[in-house]
Amino acid sequence: MKIISYNVNGIRAALSKDFQGWLCTENPDVLCLQETKAQHDQIDTLLFAELGYTSYLHSAEKKGYSGVAILTKNSPDNVVVGMNNPRYDAEGRVIRADFGDLSVICVYIPSGSSGDERQAFKMDFLEVFLPFVEEVRKSRPNLVVCGDYNICHKPIDINNPQRQIGVSGFLPEEREWLDRYEATGMIDSFRVFDKSAEKYSWWSYRGGARFRNVGWRIDYHWVSEPLRQRLTAASILADVVHSDHCPVVVELA
Repeated sequence: MKIISYNVNGIRAALSKDFQGWLCTENPDVLCLQETKAQHDQIDTLLFAELGYTSYLHSAEKKGYSGVAILTKNSPDNVVVGMNNPRYDAEGRVIRADFGDLSVICVYIPSGSSGDERQAFKMDFLEVFLPFVEEVRKSRPNLVVCGDYNICHKPIDINNPQRQIGVSGFLPEEREWLDRYEATGMIDSFRVFDKSAEKYSWWSYRGGARFRNVGWRIDYHWVSEPLRQRLTAASILADVVHSDHCPVVVELA
């Protein structure tokens, strides 16, 4: 199974940049989207249906904000929208689909870069999300949790780490949360295959172009330990330009 995760920074904007043609070429079994920035009636799911995808959407209550989606060629046995937590579900941040013995969660973790209030919201979300994932794993042990985590885990995952101290997305408490997440038996699938530096999924943009490789790796497929032996590939599609993020790919046997 080929699963792609992609923060599209607005699905309608991405569609205006031949997103549909890209999807046809990549042909994933499952596509997880973050930051769709659209309500259900603003997304023409027929465009995806023409390519064989059924769309499952979780939009934010606020228009033009946040939102996640799962597009799949495989019929899921079950789809769960949200975390059953009104505070976070109002922002459209989590959706899950079950396929046989495999489950896929698409998550868009909040950014804290706009100030202290949103940073506190982000940290609160993380403290709810970790036990949520652990609870899902009790009944669905083969789990892929993909999306935009808005956190760089290690110094290798960010440009000039010595200059990023105190910056949201690389704060010690955020990175420590990922340490705890990993300690529960979750695996950063990309690092199973590639341990090299300067492999980023988001870049600072100036004048419509990536700025001096000023990048962060904040988009992930974390997989549960039972899936380790089923991992066959993981990569970042760094040349794709529908968004300021890049799609990330994981493949499972």
